[in-house]
Amino acid sequence: MFGSLAKSLFGSSNERYVTSIRKIVAKINAFEPQFEALSDDDLKAQTQTFRDRLAAGETLDDLLPEAFATVREASKRTLGMRHFDVQMIGGIVLHRGEIAEMATGEGKTLMATLPCYLNALEGKGVHVVTVNDYLAKRDAEWMSAVYGFLGLTTGIIIPNLNEMQRREAYNSDITYATNNELGFDYLRDNMKFDRSQMVHREFSFGIVDEVDSILIDEARTPLIISGPTDDKSELYIRVNEVVNQLVEDDYEKDEKAKSISLTEDGTEHVERLLEDAGLLQGSNLYDIENTQVVHHVNQALKAIVMFKLDTDYIVKDGKVVIIDEFTGRMMDGRRWSDGLHQAVEAKEGVQIEPENQTLASITFQNYFRMYPKLSGMTGTAATEAAEFFEIYKMNVVTIPTNRPIARQDNEDEFYKNITDKFGAIARTIREAQESGQPVLVGTVSIEKSELLSSFLEKEGVAHSVLNARFHESEAHIVAQAGRRGAVTIATNMAGRGTDIKLGGSEEFRIDDELKDVPEGPERDAAIARINAEVAADREAVKAAGGLFVLATERHESRRIDNQLRGRSGRQGDPGLSKFYLCLDDDLLRIFGPDTLFSKMMNKNLEDGEAIGSKWLSKAIETAQKKVEARNYDIRKQVVEYDNVMNDQRKVIYEQRGEIIDSETVDDVMAEMRAETVNAIIADACPPGSYPEQWDVEAMKERVANILDLSPPIDDWMQEDEVDPEMFETRLQDLADAAAAGKAAQVDEDTWHNVEKSVLIQTLDHHWKDHLSTLDALRQAIFLRAYAQKQPINEYKQEAFALFERMLQNIREDVTRTVARIDFQFQEPEAAALPDLPDFLTTHIDPFTGEDNSADLDAGGLGVIANTLPPMQAPRPDLPEGDNPYAALEISRNAPCPCGSGRKYKHCHGVL
Repeated sequence: MFGSLAKSLFGSSNERYVTSIRKIVAKINAFEPQFEALSDDDLKAQTQTFRDRLAAGETLDDLLPEAFATVREASKRTLGMRHFDVQMIGGIVLHRGEIAEMATGEGKTLMATLPCYLNALEGKGVHVVTVNDYLAKRDAEWMSAVYGFLGLTTGIIIPNLNEMQRREAYNSDITYATNNELGFDYLRDNMKFDRSQMVHREFSFGIVDEVDSILIDEARTPLIISGPTDDKSELYIRVNEVVNQLVEDDYEKDEKAKSISLTEDGTEHVERLLEDAGLLQGSNLYDIENTQVVHHVNQALKAIVMFKLDTDYIVKDGKVVIIDEFTGRMMDGRRWSDGLHQAVEAKEGVQIEPENQTLASITFQNYFRMYPKLSGMTGTAATEAAEFFEIYKMNVVTIPTNRPIARQDNEDEFYKNITDKFGAIARTIREAQESGQPVLVGTVSIEKSELLSSFLEKEGVAHSVLNARFHESEAHIVAQAGRRGAVTIATNMAGRGTDIKLGGSEEFRIDDELKDVPEGPERDAAIARINAEVAADREAVKAAGGLFVLATERHESRRIDNQLRGRSGRQGDPGLSKFYLCLDDDLLRIFGPDTLFSKMMNKNLEDGEAIGSKWLSKAIETAQKKVEARNYDIRKQVVEYDNVMNDQRKVIYEQRGEIIDSETVDDVMAEMRAETVNAIIADACPPGSYPEQWDVEAMKERVANILDLSPPIDDWMQEDEVDPEMFETRLQDLADAAAAGKAAQVDEDTWHNVEKSVLIQTLDHHWKDHLSTLDALRQAIFLRAYAQKQPINEYKQEAFALFERMLQNIREDVTRTVARIDFQFQEPEAAALPDLPDFLTTHIDPFTGEDNSADLDAGGLGVIANTLPPMQAPRPDLPEGDNPYAALEISRNAPCPCGSGRKYKHCHGVL
C-alpha cells in the first residue's frame, strides 16, 4: 500500500532515473545552437579536440554533452535525421553500461551512434553486435556516414572474410559484427600459433542490439569449434547392444523436458551388462575412469528410446538423415552433436561416421562478460531484468516513447481446437484486408505458418509467408508489411530489426523496383511516384486502424509476445494487437493446468465458438512465467557449468598467450622439468617411508621413459645417506645437463622455436582431450543427485582434479618430448607455422534446432577451407617463375606481401 502510494507521488525508480538523465539532455540541447553555427571542417575537428582533452586528463563523462551534440549535428548533416531527446536518454544509458528498452520504431540504430562515437574516442575500439549479418552490414553502411564525417573508421565482420580483412575490421574505431562471428574469432585466435595471425584486439566496449535475443535466447546453447577425432565405431556398436537389453523399468523419460535417465535398478543392470561386455573399469559405472562409457550409454539410451524412425530421422541410402521437427523436411548434411548421431547410426545398423571432437567452446554469457563495459538495446527486456542483472550485472532502463503509444491491445480469444481457431483467424484477416488494414501474423513455428497459409488460400487471401531464415529478403518483405491490405505471416523472429512503417517503406520500394533503372529523369519521376503512393497509402492505412498484429498463439516467453505486439503503433501511429489461442497450443497442452482449460472449455464451448476472459489470460501468463523460470534455470545451469570450464579456459589461454609472446621459454621448461622430477620421486618415495619401501624399479622405468636417462640409481641406493632430496637434486642436474646438450646442437633461435612449438602443441592436445572428458563428465554428473549430492559441486571437484591431472600430463609430455628430440641436420624448408586443422563451427539455434553459425565458406557445414574465400584480391599477373619476394625470408604460412590476402605459399611463394 505504502509502496503504491510512494510510486504515485514520486514515480517508479525507473521514472526517477530517467528524470535525472533529462538534466544531462538539457545540457546537450544547450550546445545545439553553438554546433549548428560550426562549419563542416570545424565540426569534424571536434574529434581531435575531444581526444586531446582525454589525453589531458578529462573523462568520457566530462565530454559526453558536447560529444553527443556533435554526433546529433553530424547526423543532421549526413543523414538528415536529428536525434530525439529520448534517443539522447537511451544513448546515456548505453554509455553507462546498461540496457535501454525502447519500443520498436524509436530509432535504436541511430541512438547507438552516440555512445559509439564517445567511447571510440579512446582508440580502443567499439563493437556493435547484431543478430544476423544482414543487419550488421545494413547498420554499418548506414551509420558509417556519421562516423566517417567525424573522422572515425567503421568495420564489418560477416562470414567469408579472410584474416586480413577481419584484422582490418577489428582495428577500426567502430566494428559491426554478429555474435557468432565475434565468438568464433575469439576461439580461433586462441588456436593460432603466432600473435600476428590473430584478428581480435583487447576487449573494450560492446553494444548488443536485440540484447534479449542474443544474451537470453541464443545463450541457451554454446559456440563450439570441433574437429575430427578417432574412430569409435566398435564402441558405439557394443554399447548399443548393451542398451538394447534394458527394459522399461530401467529408465525414466520426460517428454516435456526431452530427457531420459537410468533408474537405480537400471544403473545396476547396465553395470552388470557392461562388465560382461568388458567395457567397465572397476565395478562402479560412475568412477571417473568410466566417464566416456557413461556418456555413450546415455546417448545410446536417448537414441533408442527418444528418437523415432520416420519422425525424428529417416534412413536414406544407408545414412541417417535428420528430419526438421518444424517443417518435416530432410536436412541433408546436418548431424546431431555429442555422439548422438553415431548412436542413432549404431541403432539403425548403418555405417557409423566418425564424430567430431570439441576443440574449443564458449558460452555467450562468458564471452560477453569479458567486455569491461557492456550495454544493450531492445524493445523487450523488462521481463528478464533479474536475469540480466544476475548474469551480466546490467540494469534494464525503460526509455519513454517519443510520442504516446496509440495501439489498442485487445483481449485474447480462446477456441476449442486449432481448426476452429485458424478458421476464425482466416475470416478476421480477410475482413481486415477488405478494409485495407495491413495484417502482420505471428506464428511460433514454420509448420504453423504453412498450416495457416492453407486456411488463407481457402479464403482467397493474398499473403506472404516468412520464417526467419533468409534475413535480407525477409527484411524487404517485412518492411512492406504496413502497405494497404498487405498480409504477412512470419515466425516471431522473422524480420527482427526491420522497421514497419504504415503505407510501406519508400527506401525499400525504390531499392526493389528501381534497382535496374539508371540515374536520370526517368528514375526521378519513378521515385516521386513511389513517394506519392506511399504517402497516400499511409493515410489510408491510418484511417483503417493502422497495422493489425495478429498472433496465432502465445509464445513460451512473454517477452517475445511483447516484441510481436510492439511491431504495431510505432511513433504514435494507430494500431491493433490480438492473440488467438486454443487447447491444442503447445503452451496450453504441455504447461497449462488441465482441469482449468479442459473441463471449462470442452464442456461449455460449442464448435467454432470463442470466449474472451481476463481470468484465462492471467492463467496463460502464469503458465508463461513457469516456462520462463524453467528456461532461466536451464541458462543458469549452462552458466554454472561453463563457469568451471571458463576458469580453466582463462588459465590455458593466458598461458598460451604468454608462451606466444615470450622470446624464450627456458624458465618454463626448466620449471616443468623440476616439477616432473619431483613428481617421479614423490610417487616412488612416499613421504615418511624407508628406502627399502621405495619403488625403485618404477622410478628407473619413469626416468628412462620421461627423461630419457639411465642414471646409476642402484649405486645411489647403496650410499650411506640416502634420501629423496638427494635423488631429486641429482636427477635434476642430469636432466638440465641433457637439455643444455640438446640446445647446444642448434643455434639459439632454433632451440627457442622448438621449445615454444612443443609447449603450444602439447598444451593444445591435452586441452582438447580435457574438453572432451569434461563434456562426457557433464552428461553423467547429474546422476550423483541420486546419492543426495549436488551435481554442480561434484562437477567442480571432478573438473578440478581432471585439470590438475592434465597439467601434470602436460609437464610430463613436454619434458619427455624435449628429452627425446633428435635433430636431423639437412637443408630444411623455410620455417613455417602449422596450419590449423579443418574444423566445424556450431551454434544451434534454440528455436529451430538449426546450426546458425553462418560459416558459409564450407559448403554449408562450416569447414574452414584450405584456400581462402574468393572475395580477396587476385594475385597480380607476373611472368612465370618471377617472384619479387624470393630474396626475403618469409614464412610460407604468412600473408603474402603483395596484399592479396592469400598465404605466401598459395600466392607468390607457389613452388
